[in-house]
Amino acid sequence: MAENKSLKLGFDVAGGDFERAGEASAKIKKMLKMIGVPADIVRRIAIGTYEAEMNVIIHAGGGNVAAEAFTDATVITVSDKGPGIPDIEKALQEGYSTAPDHVRQMGFGAGMGLPNMVKCSDEFDIKSVVGEGTTITMRFEHISEDL
Repeated sequence: MAENKSLKLGFDVAGGDFERAGEASAKIKKMLKMIGVPADIVRRIAIGTYEAEMNVIIHAGGGNVAAEAFTDATVITVSDKGPGIPDIEKALQEGYSTAPDHVRQMGFGAGMGLPNMVKCSDEFDIKSVVGEGTTITMRFEHISEDL
């Protein structure tokens, strides 16, 4: 990719669609591998994106996952029109979850989604308005720790 160019992908994610859960993150992972992003960085991006995608499926009526890959970094933006997060600080605590019982019975909703996104990304931002939705932006630098 040229210095100022980027590659963009976008995906609609349906709320409650556990059958297609992980499709967006898998396609983003495949694209990043194809353009030569280091494997350890691709792994972190895939984990962060999957966690965000699952939060849309579990908590919102639907949303969008967008990826923009530059030569030096990838930015993932996930937005939804869900219920919003009343207490972001609490939601960022490991183990805190508002997932319903039927979601927990499927093995999801352990309260690690947001903490994992923070751990995996180099920059993390969350904006949420109760009754309107949430937008998460994660930036991942393409500097490999495996070098």
